[in-house]
Amino acid sequence: MAGRFRESMLWVHTWVGVVLGGFLFFIFWMGTLAVFDQEIDRWMMPMTRLSPAQAHYSADEAWRQTWGAASKDWQIYPPTERTPVAIVEVAREEIRREGLLPGQAESNAIKEFHYIDPSTGAQLPDPGTLGGQGFFFPLHWNLLITTNDAGIWIVGAAGMAMLLLIVSGVFVHRQIFANFFTLRAHKKSGRVLLDLHNVLGVLGLPFHFVITFSGLAIWFYLYFPAAWQMAYGGSHSAFYEETRARFRRPAIEAPGEIASLDAMIAKAEETWGAGKAEFVHVWHPADANAFVEIYRSYATDIPLDPRVIYFDGATGEILHYDFVRPIAKVQRFIAGLHFIRFRHWTLRWIYFVLGLTGCALIATGALFWLESRRKLHAGGSSPSIRVVEGLTIGAVTGVVLATAAFLIANRVLPLHVENRARIEVWAFFLVWAATFLHAWLRPSRAWSEQCWAIAVAGATAFVLNWITTGDHLVRTVSEANWPVAGVDCALLTGSAVAIWTALALGRSPAGRRIDREPHESAARGA
Repeated sequence: MAGRFRESMLWVHTWVGVVLGGFLFFIFWMGTLAVFDQEIDRWMMPMTRLSPAQAHYSADEAWRQTWGAASKDWQIYPPTERTPVAIVEVAREEIRREGLLPGQAESNAIKEFHYIDPSTGAQLPDPGTLGGQGFFFPLHWNLLITTNDAGIWIVGAAGMAMLLLIVSGVFVHRQIFANFFTLRAHKKSGRVLLDLHNVLGVLGLPFHFVITFSGLAIWFYLYFPAAWQMAYGGSHSAFYEETRARFRRPAIEAPGEIASLDAMIAKAEETWGAGKAEFVHVWHPADANAFVEIYRSYATDIPLDPRVIYFDGATGEILHYDFVRPIAKVQRFIAGLHFIRFRHWTLRWIYFVLGLTGCALIATGALFWLESRRKLHAGGSSPSIRVVEGLTIGAVTGVVLATAAFLIANRVLPLHVENRARIEVWAFFLVWAATFLHAWLRPSRAWSEQCWAIAVAGATAFVLNWITTGDHLVRTVSEANWPVAGVDCALLTGSAVAIWTALALGRSPAGRRIDREPHESAARGA
């Protein structure tokens, strides 16, 4: 009975991995990049490469510079340690949005973003890019597909599949802890792939489980609606009010003024006692019923508990306190573990490294399956294997190459070119599509050639940053400009790993084929 159960788990582990492995690699890769999305923004937005502001920035000055009579909404993100600029978002009275990026929906207001140097109050040039926060992060959780939350549902299905792979993998490998200390680099390549897959699986097992489960818990009200529908009679508003004490009031179509935002921020921070303001939202600007919503930063806590305070726009008096109710605190803590918004650089690097191990875990599993299938076909390759291999190459080396192309486009395109952000996005997707085509046209050389392409692209992005901004690695390290230096180091490291991989593949028969061992060895838990 135990043997049959393990066989069934092996079947599930194998075929779920084969069918969804490439997509799971994409989700893990984007999530790993999102760990340092704000640092990637500094690399992609050279005008925001400022030292953390020492002078007190003024929200009132930002309001005077950016608000206008046509504004229907106004928000400001004060500068932080990771984002040393103040970012103002203004919604204007427009009927239709033109030049939409993939995944964006039409809106009755077009949003303008203003970047402000907090030390001088001067407005900075428009970066003309989505950056890491605007591209890698949403790709990770909704694939830029916003219609009917379809992207969230697709990613959620992949998350459930990842949990199934983790659980079935534990049952497949009986000697799971012994596998952690087993890496026979001198053996044949198939054996090395399986050993590496086992080591990575055991090394990152707790992290991979927690990060996958927490990702699902964030959207529990979509994935498991019965949990709140039964308790609240299907009323989403009643459920939300029970978990969050939000405040809203409508505009009354009478003119009004906004009191000092700086004074409101100071009062909010005094009320919190610990923590700084992370987000200020002015509702109904210029209306007599305007109110101001101020969120506390998540930097000092794991749970996503913003402890919002609402102020009367005209008088600056506190109207309401918003906090996470006890019923929602567990979910907010789990979500906080996933988003890692709190300030902890060591843990952030651990997340990044373990995210990369998740990518490597998925990739080695797919490679082992491909090589074992070739062994069963006496060294040949069936049409189905060629299809799967092409998908795997495009999903693994292809998405890495597309990421580098996105960064290269950012450094090549002139700052004021029309639709600059849109061109960067299309550069990513066009290069990614080309890697799939290349994989099917040159199946015997695609792995090594795309590795060489990654090496060249990473070095090119590094050099282009130097040429276009003057911020070479020696300069950024000497000035402690760690976000830019970190991205440059990651590009060079990625290029070095790609060269090593390409050389290793080049030493194998036919340029990429490696010695295989039967797939059945996994069933023996070797």
